[in-house]
This record gives sequence, structure tokens and C-alpha cells, in this order.
Amino acid sequence: MSDPNMADFYGRIARIEKARSKGYGFEAIGSLGRSYYYRPARKRRSVLAPILMVALASIGLKGVIHAKVGAGVYEQRVSAMMKGQEFERLGGYLMTADPVTLYVSEKVSHLDL
Repeated sequence: MSDPNMADFYGRIARIEKARSKGYGFEAIGSLGRSYYYRPARKRRSVLAPILMVALASIGLKGVIHAKVGAGVYEQRVSAMMKGQEFERLGGYLMTADPVTLYVSEKVSHLDL
């Protein structure tokens, strides 16, 4: 038969040993013990924010290029890219002027950069 008090006791001992191995424990107040140098594990960050930043930057860049080069020249260059090899076709597809790009281009053209 197992004593439930002993199981609780050994559980507390395991928690204390785990904390001691991390540097917590019996340190004098005001001293720099092992817990001072212990850095907790960093929290994992979301991948959504960098993807959103890249998307916004690429849309902004496309809009600025469209505004500076002009619609006709931009479309000629995109169609030339679409006639190229596989990677150039991908670039042409990504650089195709979508409604968001046209909106950004319209707003940027009014800024007189």
C-alpha cells in the first residue's frame, strides 16, 4: 500500500530539486546567486507579423514603382517578364498591378515625391 502523504512529499521534493537546478532556492537577500544569471526561455513569437510586414512593403513598393514609371511602361515591363522563363513569369505574376497597387499608386502620385 502506498501512503498518499509520501507521494505528496516526494512531489514537493521533486519541485524543489527542479527549482534548485534552475538556480532558485536558498540565497541571501541582496546577493547575486544563480537565479540572478538565469534567463527564462523566450516566448515563441508569431510568424504573422513579419509576413504582414513583407506583404505591406511589397504592395507599397509596387505602388511606388507604378506611380513613378507610369501605367503604360509598367504594363510593358510586366508583360515582358511574363514572356520570360519560369522565374521571370513568377515575377511578372507577382508584379501585376492589382487594385491595391493601383490605389497606392494613385495616392503616391499626388504626393509629388
